[in-house]
Amino acid sequence: MDKELFEKGLAQRKATLGAEYVQKNLEAADDFTLPFQEAMTEWCWGFGWGDDTIDPKTRSMMNLSMIGALGKMHEWEIHCRGAISNGVTKEEIRSIIHVVGIYCGVPQALECFRVARKVLEEEGLL
Repeated sequence: MDKELFEKGLAQRKATLGAEYVQKNLEAADDFTLPFQEAMTEWCWGFGWGDDTIDPKTRSMMNLSMIGALGKMHEWEIHCRGAISNGVTKEEIRSIIHVVGIYCGVPQALECFRVARKVLEEEGLL
């Protein structure tokens, strides 16, 4: 493991998803899941999100599009919260869902709207 990349990733992961959420996940990891948590933090958050070429807001918008296209709604909810933390607005989330609907179908867009409504209500934005 690249300790420096892990620490960079851990900081970015906490900044986007919230320190409490990240800490809870790391504390829940055991010998079976901890290697994945460490690798994901290093690779996804350190290498991927740590690349300053794309700002966090744009990266969040890209993630919502891709995760929405994949239909991974649990992850979409987590990243929807993170996107709000990174400055993505309600209007931008709606536009992202429109694109998901165009390229991935109306049923998937409806799923994204359902989850977005939940997140936006919980964040006091609806």
